[in-house]
Amino acid sequence: MRVITKNDKRLIRSWSMYDWANSAYNLVITSTIFPAYYTAITQTEEHGDVVSFFGFKIINTALSNFSLAIAYLLMAVTLPFISSYADVQGKKKQIMMFFTYFGAISCMGLFFFKIETLELSIILFAMAAMGYIGGVLFNNSYLPEIATADQQDRVSAQGFAYGYVGCVVLQLICLVFILSPDTFGITDSTFGPRLSFLLVGVWWAAFATIPFKALPNNQRSAVRASKRIFRTVVIEFRIVLRKIGKMERIKRFLPAYFFYAAGVQTVMIVAAAFGAKELHMENSKLIITILLIQLVAILGALMMSKLSEKYGNIKILIVVVVLWIGICVSAFFVNSETAFYVLACVVGLVMGGIQSLSRSTYSKFLPQNTKDTTSFFSFYDVTEKLAIVMGLFAFAVIEQLTHNIRYSALALSIFFVIGVILLLRVLRFNKVMTA
Repeated sequence: MRVITKNDKRLIRSWSMYDWANSAYNLVITSTIFPAYYTAITQTEEHGDVVSFFGFKIINTALSNFSLAIAYLLMAVTLPFISSYADVQGKKKQIMMFFTYFGAISCMGLFFFKIETLELSIILFAMAAMGYIGGVLFNNSYLPEIATADQQDRVSAQGFAYGYVGCVVLQLICLVFILSPDTFGITDSTFGPRLSFLLVGVWWAAFATIPFKALPNNQRSAVRASKRIFRTVVIEFRIVLRKIGKMERIKRFLPAYFFYAAGVQTVMIVAAAFGAKELHMENSKLIITILLIQLVAILGALMMSKLSEKYGNIKILIVVVVLWIGICVSAFFVNSETAFYVLACVVGLVMGGIQSLSRSTYSKFLPQNTKDTTSFFSFYDVTEKLAIVMGLFAFAVIEQLTHNIRYSALALSIFFVIGVILLLRVLRFNKVMTA
């Protein structure tokens, strides 16, 4: 197995290309074209925003949120064991490839999404999410292996910057087909969005080959291999869990991350649906707004990386989470497109920063030169996915009960308030340790 040289610029660029590859899913499928297309084809004059899913009547946006929540829950339950298996067998890259192509092929299948294929398309939608989640876990786990602790904020920010640029490039390509169908002789109004889903899968699979060629596989874990592979995996899982139990910073950071990630990820997923339902914005305007968020997020990720060098990661995270509280409260009162655009710019600025800084903060808290990075990062990713499950379920349930998405947005501020309180615990512990 090839030994990784830390801070190798060429290797870091290759690793960053995975963010370039899979961020197309996050933008087109999670945030823009799919939500806009989904809302449009599932809203009818006869039934309003209620759809039939295997005979059950449910609000369209609640259905998509529930399906994502179930996908995240399944991955949260299985990822610790999958990551332990990867560490034990030395198959990190192969499993990362499996999730990547699983997600990419699911996106390609959404090309056939019409109202008549709603049930199958929702299943593919959830499967694509599972592929994305799995791929991100294994990609994240390479961060402490390719960069030293003092460089991890910068490298993490570079990865997210690559991701934001890459997804914007593909989004613009997709918009050409959606906004100018006549140029290509397209008469079916659904073809442009459906083609976008196909292009996401192709883009994701194609550009992922760059990191796959550059990144080496991981070494087998020090856990003694057994013919009973499940028993070996469980042993590896328990070893890592025991190690985490002795790491006070991680024990304090993960609960804080759980609550503020619930808010951040839910906002990112439902932003387009909020604009469509409450402000009745056209799909093209919503897509342009989300594009704006991605571009501002590049600045946010790089800026937070610089600020963390001066003030420390936890202090900057506290400030950013407080800004998220203001965003949720402001969303309740937004009643014009101009106000929505302003709020979107603020979201973009703090979105890139909080994602990048959270990843590098956790990476810094890990033992240096540990060989079980995949297993360690599985706890980080499981924390995030369980947070999304809670955030999406809370958002969907509140909307289902009140039939008002604004109350759902306002309720997300509670997650951020709890997140700030728990981050203050981490800050106090850090001060005690350095005193």
